[in-house]
Amino acid sequence: MTKVRVDKWLWSVRIFKSRTLATEACKAGRVRIEGEPLKPSHLIGLGDILTVRKAGFNFQYRVLQVLEKRVGAPIAATCYEDITPAEERNKYNAWFLNAAGGAEKREKGAGRPTKKERRELDEFKESAFEWDLDEE
Repeated sequence: MTKVRVDKWLWSVRIFKSRTLATEACKAGRVRIEGEPLKPSHLIGLGDILTVRKAGFNFQYRVLQVLEKRVGAPIAATCYEDITPAEERNKYNAWFLNAAGGAEKREKGAGRPTKKERRELDEFKESAFEWDLDEE
């Protein structure tokens, strides 16, 4: 096998949790090769460099091995080379450390958010990281 669908590959090497998320990212124009957005059915091969916009950050991966089926994390890590620029990786690491520290605060006595409030928070956070295609 020399080529595989880009959505299937992104899922199989664990860049996205599900194939549906990988497909949606492709349809939204967040997966690119040389600046060109890819359809989920685009075939990729060895040596291709993918730019993936995820959580507001641009990650770059070089395909080292073509997979069709999902594999364990240790094996998946050997199937691609992370060539994300150091500046972007540092930005992501700083954000990740802040996010893990519990940056979200609620007023004392407010309790847990209701289901509706949680959905509104999730929607707000997702909209903050949407990739505006008109900017490019």
